[in-house]
Amino acid sequence: MITSVKSIEVFVYRAPIETPVMTSFGTMFDRPAVIIKIDDDEGYTGWGEIWCNYPTCGAEHRAKLLETTFAPLVLKMDINDPKEAFKYLTKSTHTLAIQTAEIGPIAQVISGIDIAIWDIFAQKKNKPLYQILGGNEAKVPIYASGINPVDTLKTIDRARKEGFDAFKIKVGFGHDNDIEIIKNVQLAMSANERLMVDANQAWELTEAIDFFTRINKIPLNWVEEPIQADRPENEWQKLSGITNIPLAAGENIRGLGVFNKKIKNGNLGVIQPDICKWGGISANIMVVKGILENGINYCPHFLGGGIGLIASAHLLAGSGGDGMLEVDFNQNPLREGLADPFPKIIKSKITLNNTPGLGVVPDQASIEQYLVYHTQIKK
Repeated sequence: MITSVKSIEVFVYRAPIETPVMTSFGTMFDRPAVIIKIDDDEGYTGWGEIWCNYPTCGAEHRAKLLETTFAPLVLKMDINDPKEAFKYLTKSTHTLAIQTAEIGPIAQVISGIDIAIWDIFAQKKNKPLYQILGGNEAKVPIYASGINPVDTLKTIDRARKEGFDAFKIKVGFGHDNDIEIIKNVQLAMSANERLMVDANQAWELTEAIDFFTRINKIPLNWVEEPIQADRPENEWQKLSGITNIPLAAGENIRGLGVFNKKIKNGNLGVIQPDICKWGGISANIMVVKGILENGINYCPHFLGGGIGLIASAHLLAGSGGDGMLEVDFNQNPLREGLADPFPKIIKSKITLNNTPGLGVVPDQASIEQYLVYHTQIKK
């Protein structure tokens, strides 16, 4: 089943928001998205998404990388297997990634292309992507993410009313403030609800130890990235040894070898690869296989537009794991606008439709006002 690419397009969207998204490393004042559209010579169209959250000025840069560096490579490929296309693009740009120190942006562009190719591949097989990946269950557990340390209880109450029963709040804004919010949220939760916290790599080891010492009796489902993702493994081991709360990380890990080491070391109770940041579908198939074979919880990370979110849902559904999909609860018209029809949330789950491929396409008319850049490159 050979696909020859006829054209590739890139769209950059930037949507203003009323309430900024707060993290320990910075604040997002708008919501960007970089979307890829690939048309093949048989009339199939695939959609992909490139990670570009922060700094948001990086969105245009990634679009230019696609236009100038990757489009010529993609247009000359005859694609029989998405995984082989991923390997080819990775190998072809490896020297460039080293030379320019653009390892992250280059990996993210490859990821977006990979998702679009898998979309086409599944359409040609006339099956939804999650079935191509080996899954049978279309229902995907989800949780509300990105909850700010301001008006936290009100935000969680809104999420609860929209059908969520699991919530992840941002921490890293001072231990006293963080812990007060966590305790207040925990007191307001019902027995069937779950709470996680995300520090976004905020702390040094000593600060993280102090945090766990103070919250160890609070029933959290996980603490995400309490220290920098690339800190030595003995620091992660020390943290895992002083708490029964699972440690989580993965969005800032790149490379199958690095993931395999993390899996083998056993210090993470939850691993969260982000398919738009590194690896796309192709590489993360193997990552997820290793996670599940070692009894670790696989919960995909994602905080962006609708295409990447639905693609992440397909990989989770295709893996057969029982983890939860991250759904950013912050204002973002590019979530639903880029994934039409957007699945309804019922009892903290979404159900993927049975349309071949990703099963969604951007509603470009509804988000046209947010388009800031677009180009098409033809063969």
